[in-house]
Amino acid sequence: MGRKIVVALGGNAILVDNPSAEAQKKAVWQTAEHLVKFIENGDELIITHGNGPQVGNLLLQNLEADSAKNPAFPLDSLVAMTEGSIGYWLQNALQNALTDRKINKNVATIVTQVIVDEADPAFQNPTKPIGPFYSEEEAKNEMAKGKGTFKEDSNRGWRKVVPSPKPVAIKEIDTISSLVETGQIVIAGGGGGIPVIEKANGHLEGVEAVIDKDFASQQLASQLKADLFVVLTGVDYVFVNFNKPDQKKLEHVTVSELKAYIEEKQFAPGSMLPKVEAAIDFATSGETNTAIITSLENIGRLIDSNAGTIITK
Repeated sequence: MGRKIVVALGGNAILVDNPSAEAQKKAVWQTAEHLVKFIENGDELIITHGNGPQVGNLLLQNLEADSAKNPAFPLDSLVAMTEGSIGYWLQNALQNALTDRKINKNVATIVTQVIVDEADPAFQNPTKPIGPFYSEEEAKNEMAKGKGTFKEDSNRGWRKVVPSPKPVAIKEIDTISSLVETGQIVIAGGGGGIPVIEKANGHLEGVEAVIDKDFASQQLASQLKADLFVVLTGVDYVFVNFNKPDQKKLEHVTVSELKAYIEEKQFAPGSMLPKVEAAIDFATSGETNTAIITSLENIGRLIDSNAGTIITK
């Protein structure tokens, strides 16, 4: 068995300007053509993916049709729906790519519940905007109806905000691990997974929240004891002093060096910062753990010569 690799796909691997299913399926087909290189190299592959634009579009569709007879679905159910749809697109595209190369492997998508802590401070301070914009009056009316928390968003109007708690555990980890050990390619933890809290009686209960995809992917990689955690984004390397005359790409960097760059506020919150933090968490969860941040298009060079920003303890 080859290296066990968890690959976290960024949204740009799925979403194109055209949000139709056909256009996104085409983008996923192109993504699969890159990912299959890991399989050709003899690696075992576990794939996670974002779902922000897709779950946002699905939420708007639900709200547009919302009525007493056809009520909108809650956010945890919408995350599950997009886990299923994006997982299907990836599963189909990868299976076809394998067939074209006469590689006899199966691909499975696992709708994944991710346990979060009910006491996580994020629940007291929701910050992740979702859904449409409202006027101040409309937003206050929605809050009066118990429809959640709404905040003004960059002078563009008011939007609903939900918590973004840290992932604690992957509920389906044993199922995912069993599939990987039998040589299956697994797609799991889509969109950060479905956020659930574990009640005192052991029951799981979905909550309206958004889990950061990179942190959930790191949790999955650590629990699977992966050899490599690859975070795919829009650039071949992580940079410091980005877009400045003294811009510098990071090739091989240690955890302590990255932490110093974080103190300098080198990485944008909500963009590169969570990817760097997730890479640090994975690198520190095992003595020989390695994380790489790079682009989808750079996968060939990554396999051949470890190209990209390589993070080690």
